[in-house]
Amino acid sequence: MTVYANAYVVTMDDHATEHAGGWLRVEDGLVAEVGNGPMPEGERIDLRGAVVMPGLVNTHHHLHHGLTRGRAADADLFTWLEELYPVWARIDAEAEYAAARAGLAELALSGCSTVFDHHYVFPRGVAGLVEAAIQAARELGVRIVAGRGSMDLGRSNGGLTPDELTEDVDAILADTEALAVLHEPGPGAWTQIAVAPSSPFSVTKRLMFESAELARRLGLRLHTHLAETVGEEEYCRGIFGCRPIEYLEQVGWLADDVWCAHCVHLGADDAAALGRARTGVAHCPTSNLRLGAGVAPVRALIDAGAPVGLGVDGSGSNERPDLAFEAKQALLVARGAGGPSALTPREALRLATRGGAEVLGRSDLGSLEAGKAADFAVWPTDGAAFAGADDPVAALVLGAPQRVGRLVVGGDEVVRDGRLVGADEDALLRALHDHAARIAA
Repeated sequence: MTVYANAYVVTMDDHATEHAGGWLRVEDGLVAEVGNGPMPEGERIDLRGAVVMPGLVNTHHHLHHGLTRGRAADADLFTWLEELYPVWARIDAEAEYAAARAGLAELALSGCSTVFDHHYVFPRGVAGLVEAAIQAARELGVRIVAGRGSMDLGRSNGGLTPDELTEDVDAILADTEALAVLHEPGPGAWTQIAVAPSSPFSVTKRLMFESAELARRLGLRLHTHLAETVGEEEYCRGIFGCRPIEYLEQVGWLADDVWCAHCVHLGADDAAALGRARTGVAHCPTSNLRLGAGVAPVRALIDAGAPVGLGVDGSGSNERPDLAFEAKQALLVARGAGGPSALTPREALRLATRGGAEVLGRSDLGSLEAGKAADFAVWPTDGAAFAGADDPVAALVLGAPQRVGRLVVGGDEVVRDGRLVGADEDALLRALHDHAARIAA
């Protein structure tokens, strides 16, 4: 057993317990005990006053977007997608693997221990894309929920997606079911699969209905983009005769095994509807700001009882996949809309930890309590952000971005002294650069 000692421990438990001068005992990949005062026996690691908190949980990401960083810099969502679809059409498993390795490394260095990857681009004749992301996560030592995304509604039928990037519904469902053998149910899972049709403007109602049926038969969770832009709302009204949340209910997705990315443009009663159904929301403030989409009403969602987590979204619409920085962004946009009391630093961190775990249906993650996974991030407090600060939690959130000093996942170190343990960061970035140049040619 190992005791991580002399730390400011933020547990994120039901009582929001924090231990100044605290310690954390880890045994067999689990948190065995948390406290302060006299320490238990075990190998002792002195953290020298660092802040320790649960590993951050990223509830919405597109690892393949790392291949197209910085493009369409002044575009709205639909224009941005139209520019990037042709480049993504050249992705293969080798490029996906390079993007996943680099993207997961960036996230790990921001304190992120669990990542949901929503991969929805499947060029014809290309195999192994979701598997490449899963392999990258296993090698780096982080947990992954791999979303088998899909698009079956092409431009010739009124959708936004180029026809050559659409798939047949039956083929989508068969491939999703084949991937489901990789899903690990229950506490401690390292790899899980989610069923994830892309968006209302890229999939048919049939695919939404049958994806839900498949997911529920297999015991998998459901995910999609929803209510991201005004354009999407106009599309839903024109095609389906209803607003996005109403559409979600029509197709049987307003339920507690579902979470949706963005949810920026909600009507007066939508937050309450999501709360009643316990449908989760992945809040992606930086991406929404980058694309000029707006700001999700996070305070209203929290108050309505909807599970809310944070998502970095892809590196193509958020060129800094740093989940700790996303917590700061969430705080700032909430306050910009609702004043200084709209979101506190601790509430922002809760979104990034326990809130994200709730969104993903992972009761084994998100807080530091006996019996839960030993996933935690360690933030040194000797940097400029903490100088003169009397509240290390507020200093951490408001002073972001910062590189994590140590990241432990399942009891194993993924980051130590601010460096990856199991990979060469420079080599990962070189590989990503080479594959990005190749598919852009």
